[in-house]
Amino acid sequence: MSLPEKFLTSFLPELMERNIKVIMMGNKDGLPKHTQNVLNDAIEKTKYNTGLILNFAMNYGSRDEIVQAMKVILTNVNDGKLSIDEVDEFTVNQYLMTSALPEPDLLIRTSGEVRLSNFMLWQLAYTEFWFTETLWPDFDEPTFLEAIHAYQKRNRRYGGLKGEGKN
Repeated sequence: MSLPEKFLTSFLPELMERNIKVIMMGNKDGLPKHTQNVLNDAIEKTKYNTGLILNFAMNYGSRDEIVQAMKVILTNVNDGKLSIDEVDEFTVNQYLMTSALPEPDLLIRTSGEVRLSNFMLWQLAYTEFWFTETLWPDFDEPTFLEAIHAYQKRNRRYGGLKGEGKN
């Protein structure tokens, strides 16, 4: 848990310069205080940035995220703040940790792993996957460009038939 501190201490000035916003999804309370402090500092200093978003997924599990969202939805239904008829995919999405973010277009999985590992199960429904044997520390720009090139060749159907767009 010292890696975020090392990274943000070194790169926060560059993130600011490049207008990158830092956010975090997961249970921050379960992290060590020094990690919480450096994340809170980066989030605060970049909160008005409007460029790319650097989203740290720390102490995060998608199943837990979905369970927590369901508990809040059920509480809101029980309290009369939400009708059961209003609960649909859009509503569920609004209660997830990523509600303010677009769904990912591409998931790059390194290290030869071919599993999701409880990561963004809801959000990855229409995401394209790209797998590589390259270990994360060795993942470089040419490997990234290879993934992007492969992605650009894909026909995205979002669950529909070939040639149909996203609804």
